[in-house]
Amino acid sequence: MDIFPAIDLFEGKAVRLYQGDYAQMTVYSEHPGELAEAFAAAGATHIHIVDLEGSKSGETPNFDVVRAIKERSGAFCEVGGGVRSMAVVDRYLNAGLDRVILGTAAVTDEAFLRAAVEKYCGKIAVGVDICDGFVAIHGWTERSAEQAFAFCEKLQALGVKTLICTDISRDGAMRGANRRLYQELSDRLSLQIVASGGVSTLDDVRALAAMGLSGAIIGKAYYTGAINLKQAIEVSQ
Repeated sequence: MDIFPAIDLFEGKAVRLYQGDYAQMTVYSEHPGELAEAFAAAGATHIHIVDLEGSKSGETPNFDVVRAIKERSGAFCEVGGGVRSMAVVDRYLNAGLDRVILGTAAVTDEAFLRAAVEKYCGKIAVGVDICDGFVAIHGWTERSAEQAFAFCEKLQALGVKTLICTDISRDGAMRGANRRLYQELSDRLSLQIVASGGVSTLDDVRALAAMGLSGAIIGKAYYTGAINLKQAIEVSQ
């Protein structure tokens, strides 16, 4: 199982939000490129990047920082945050990013989702953020009408290869991963599943790896020192 340390970007800095709330933002590094190098030095081969400003604007305001993270780490880098057009997908992938994550647009614009998957196939992932059994959109501020498991099954039918699933109630809360959710997803789907939200102990990492998940994203637990990245990578193998 691949471990993805997370870098969330806002105004060029690496930050973390609590359950998606911009009013509860903590700045962890003013130099995300250096942070990415530290991840690589600890053995990380994958990095998860989110442009939080892009989530609001649909543009790529932190593009240069994203590209620097990729270049300085040499890692497999996936990026998301307000990706709503093929122009943004093209820009990231042409710059050497390895995978682009569609979120709200995958729910609200099926034609765009189909076009992106048809053009780039495995380089497109979909982020499914779950709130009370439904898919949340627009930066977690709105609950869509899409039931989470049915939506994931539809994504699989459309040819999506990778699903990044977040239990919003666990994100940044240090309450542990929702293991039951990920086990059910793993049982019902043949997609590559990446767990996100609440991964806060080495036991979480071991349990998710034992399920055969493709990856796990570690955010706040790394920044607060609750998880040692090198140890997490070791136990995930």
